[in-house]
Amino acid sequence: MVTITEKASRKAMAFMEAENKHGFGLRLYVTGGGCSGFKYGMAFEEKEAEDDQVIEINGMRLFIDPFSEPMLTGTQIDYNDGLQDSGFSIKNPNAKSTCGCGQSFST
Repeated sequence: MVTITEKASRKAMAFMEAENKHGFGLRLYVTGGGCSGFKYGMAFEEKEAEDDQVIEINGMRLFIDPFSEPMLTGTQIDYNDGLQDSGFSIKNPNAKSTCGCGQSFST
C-alpha cells in the first residue's frame, strides 16, 4: 500500500484547487528511464482507470496502475518546503538505489 502524509495531501489538494481540478485524484506511476532505470511520475486525473488500485487517505484519492503497483508497495509520499529542498518526496522501500535527484531508482 502507498501512503501520503497529511502535509503532502494538503499541498496536492492546494495545487488541484489552483488548477481548478476539483474532485480529481493524484496518479502516482513508474516509467522506464531516468539515470537509474525507472522514474516516478505524478499527475492529476479526474477518475481512475478500470484496472487501477485506488487508495483514499488524508482526503486524497491516489490512483496506481498495475505495472507500477508492485514497485510502489510500501512507498510514502511527503512534501518538503525547505529553502533548498522544496517539493514532493517519494520514499520507496523497494528501491535498491536512487539517483541524486530522488526521482529515479532501480529495483
